[in-house]
Amino acid sequence: MLVCCASAWAAPTASAELIKRGEYVARLGDCVACHTSPNGAAMAGGLELKTPFGTIYSTNITPDTKTGLGRYSFAQFDRAMRKGVAADGHNLYPAMPYPSYAKITPDDMQALYAYLQRGVAPVAQQNRETDMKWPFSMRWGLSLWNAVFLDDAPFKPDSAKSAMWNRGSYIAQGLGHCGSCHTPRGVAFQEKTMGQDGGSGKLYLSGFTFDGWHAVNLRNLWTPGDIVQLLKTGRNSFGTAAGSMTEVITHSTQYFTDGDLDALAYYLHGLPARDGAAAPARKLAPVVAASNDALYNTRGGLGYLQFCATCHRRDGRGVENIFPPLAQNDSVQSKDATSVIHIALTGWQSAVTQHSPRSFGMPAYDRLSDTELAEILTFVRGKWGNHGAPVTTAQIAKVRKELKLKAPDAGGFVTPRFAALTADPNANQLIHGMQLMTETRARLPHNVGNDLNCSSCHLNGGTVANGSPFLGISAFFPAEAPRAGKVINLGERINGCFRRSMHGKPLPVDGPDLQAMVAYIDWMKGATQANDKVAGRGVAKIARSLLPDPVHGKKVYAEQCAVCHGANGEGIRGANGVVAFPPLWGERSFNIGAGMARTYTAAGFVKANMVMGHGQKFPLGQGNLSDQDAVDVAEYFTHMPRPDFPDKVKDWPKGGKPRDARY
Repeated sequence: MLVCCASAWAAPTASAELIKRGEYVARLGDCVACHTSPNGAAMAGGLELKTPFGTIYSTNITPDTKTGLGRYSFAQFDRAMRKGVAADGHNLYPAMPYPSYAKITPDDMQALYAYLQRGVAPVAQQNRETDMKWPFSMRWGLSLWNAVFLDDAPFKPDSAKSAMWNRGSYIAQGLGHCGSCHTPRGVAFQEKTMGQDGGSGKLYLSGFTFDGWHAVNLRNLWTPGDIVQLLKTGRNSFGTAAGSMTEVITHSTQYFTDGDLDALAYYLHGLPARDGAAAPARKLAPVVAASNDALYNTRGGLGYLQFCATCHRRDGRGVENIFPPLAQNDSVQSKDATSVIHIALTGWQSAVTQHSPRSFGMPAYDRLSDTELAEILTFVRGKWGNHGAPVTTAQIAKVRKELKLKAPDAGGFVTPRFAALTADPNANQLIHGMQLMTETRARLPHNVGNDLNCSSCHLNGGTVANGSPFLGISAFFPAEAPRAGKVINLGERINGCFRRSMHGKPLPVDGPDLQAMVAYIDWMKGATQANDKVAGRGVAKIARSLLPDPVHGKKVYAEQCAVCHGANGEGIRGANGVVAFPPLWGERSFNIGAGMARTYTAAGFVKANMVMGHGQKFPLGQGNLSDQDAVDVAEYFTHMPRPDFPDKVKDWPKGGKPRDARY
């Protein structure tokens, strides 16, 4: 990376137009991504860059005269960018992609220099020393590396190609340095080719696996329109950006002009697909539903239902503009499964763009065993029209080791597994109970009067800590119920939810459906005794001393909740028209007799489990709101119009009605 020299230098003047052009060149080159540390000043360096040979820290490229580039002459800057030699003469590691930047035109280099000298605020921040292993810590070896692998000639247009093709080629090979990730590397970690020409040109952008990620083959992968959509928004019909590509889109490609995006897409689409690599661009085939047998009678299908289906849906089609589809997703069914394994282990975060300003995340599932993940990923890669090969436990273990993942603290709550239901002698009844809990509206339409399921409140079929889990609760029944004013059994408690939370009708007491739901909850009792404390039971505790502010709650709802639950609390539906996330008020929501209609109960649920998809914590809910925000938004949505509960007059016959009851 670049460091400053000791000689005095006064940065030259530059026109506003040249600085503006240089800012765009810096966007094309994605300078900010590597030269900005988390929570650090832009371009001030300090980002940790891990390599197979040790750790490098990016350097300060602000115009600070002591720690940055403030004393660099243009000639010194140009040499560093093209030859990888700093102003004081030491060699830069090619983690700085100078082999690609060597192709920058002289005019663009002048503009970039002007911007870094005059368009960036100087920041006094010392550069950190590298931590490279011997002999790679000996920089003189880089001179030999450059002599063998570096071609520092600027880009030369191909007169036989169109201006659009040449512009795309220039961006891809030069400033965009696409080959840094997408081109195979040799034994000296050099890119095997720097462009599409020559005998090795067929390897250019043909895909490469490194550091637990598989950078896909970009050669004629999708239509130009699909490519533009991904680079602008972070998603298209065939997949969603992940890993470092998310940062590239966030900091760089979303800001490309439409002309440059079109040119880059035109160039990539025109590269002939390499033999044995990605197939030519294609149209999506119809999604093939996963059979009930695959979903409910295999460990992989049950694991998918428990940990993935809430966001990606049973049909694998995701939720538009929120959670990506897995059906016919190129990354999911890629021949090299490294990336999908990596995402499963460490989670996912969407790109933040002008078109998608809200980022969504997926939890890290590293606490699942290698066997569980292999089962789930094998299911995902082989359903809905996907044609990916099965994933083995050895593949999971290999990526887990490469990522150096440590076993996370489960926090005392052991998540019950749907997959374990298959081993129980009573498996059929238990699985039926699980289905009723997670698909209540679809399977019991005569008993559910709104658009909720049991799992709307008891997340993932009651298996989420602080998400009203079922773990151990059957040990506490029969129990005195203050609201009913009597002792009730577990079946009566379930039927209470049908009448209140689902604004419907109770199930027959002796019927197979209620018996299956009771059996399912009882299966989760384990060794719990009536006087035991169960970790993660119920929802988060919110101090009643916090006074709710519904006006602020309305603002929190609009900013944090509306994207999933609708601007008017109506909920949203998946691609197949089925409700994905439930309504929070209105005729299709819970009635005033539901526990969730009470401010502090709702606030505890929100605090522990929402905003869903905010980050990468396990399992679903991220709990990113403050206690006050949770109380405010709960007060807002619980007091919006909703169905009445006629039997409310019978509640709390012995007194003790909570202050936040709706009646």
